Amino acid sequence: MNYKLLFPTYRNRFNFVNKALQQYGRFDKGLSLGTGEGDYDAMIAAHCNNLVACDINEQDVNFAKALNANVPNLKYQVENALKLSFADNSFDLLVSVEVIEHVGNPAKMVQEIARVLKPGGTAIITFPSKDFPITYDPVNRLNGGERKIAQGAYAFGHEYLIPPVEFRNWLENNQLDIIEERNMSGYIVGFLEMYWTGLIQRFFKANSQNVSGQAEKKLQLRPSTNAPMLTFVTDGILGVDHALFKNTKHSVGKGFVIRK
Repeated sequence: MNYKLLFPTYRNRFNFVNKALQQYGRFDKGLSLGTGEGDYDAMIAAHCNNLVACDINEQDVNFAKALNANVPNLKYQVENALKLSFADNSFDLLVSVEVIEHVGNPAKMVQEIARVLKPGGTAIITFPSKDFPITYDPVNRLNGGERKIAQGAYAFGHEYLIPPVEFRNWLENNQLDIIEERNMSGYIVGFLEMYWTGLIQRFFKANSQNVSGQAEKKLQLRPSTNAPMLTFVTDGILGVDHALFKNTKHSVGKGFVIRK
């Protein structure tokens, strides 16, 4: 099963992407940029005539291809998000979930998104916010949000985090308009995932640092396409968290729907 759906931060992102896909219509050609293990691709492909999913990590691409082998309108390839091989104005839809914090030059990635997205095209993007709540990572929060330890907000291979104000500037500089912006996971979710989720990923996720060429673990967890039965419990927690903290400055992550 896709055990990740029980983790509130992951479930929050999954729900955000799912809702956005349903709300903003059907698309001809889509791109899943930084597909990772392919968790989202079947869902995205259901809203596209054709979907290309790509990642810089060939091991993850191979796993994702096997996971979604029964999705007929989906193909995979290895790509660098900072230097995509696609022509200008190629895609009606682009989905990128928790990728921009890994590429080394996030402003350049936004440029590439703007380049390959068609005029009028839609992009759905999520990322971990530098304005994270203290309940999620008190050590790094008390350090001004800068990295002091490689855990909490700076687990998962995060060398840096994305300041939302800078992300908005990158969008504006590339003539990309914000259609929707959402805080993703506030103080309650932060407290429930304080530090331990990063440790679990470090020890059990196949590509725990989300980098290319990482050695395979002997003991690793990989998702399937089946949803666990208890996701309704996670959804209940998310509903309370969002109702209380949807308008605060601090959130574990941010979700954006963007139009070119």
